[in-house]
Amino acid sequence: MNYSPDEYSKQYIVQALLALMKSYLYDKITVIDIAKKAGVGRATFYRYFKSKEDVIRFCFDHNRQKFVFEQRYYPRCAEDYKEIAATALTMFKNNKELFLLLKKADLQSLYLDYLNSNFAQTFERDYPDKDSYLPYIYAGMLFNVSMKWLEDDCKQSPQSVAETILDAIYFKTDN
Repeated sequence: MNYSPDEYSKQYIVQALLALMKSYLYDKITVIDIAKKAGVGRATFYRYFKSKEDVIRFCFDHNRQKFVFEQRYYPRCAEDYKEIAATALTMFKNNKELFLLLKKADLQSLYLDYLNSNFAQTFERDYPDKDSYLPYIYAGMLFNVSMKWLEDDCKQSPQSVAETILDAIYFKTDN
């Protein structure tokens, strides 16, 4: 796959920030530090990003685009949703290092805000007749479950965690 120079620069900046976050406190990392580590100028950083947080949001967007690309069908049943949840959790696990760095820097709120925003947009577009609180319920559930799973070192399989999520959504009583 061929990438444009702009795409390479963005990726260098992302990798630089993540590498710096491994060794330094997030609050102490400057844009100059990131640009220097990425091998780009400060102006190049600001051409693509307004802040360090934008770099992290770019990581989320990049993964969301991959996730959307991998979705080959519109979900129609519980089993479809379980597969989608398992795919999302697999991507989360594949990016475990990013989420550990966010947790270390106490930046989990960026992840929750991103989930809230994307679930709200999706529901507004695809399910406009649904209750406006519903996307936040799903976003909050995914956030809390994935952060607990991260805390447990992602030991359970993505499929097992996805099944737990679906069991909660399709909760049935014995009555």
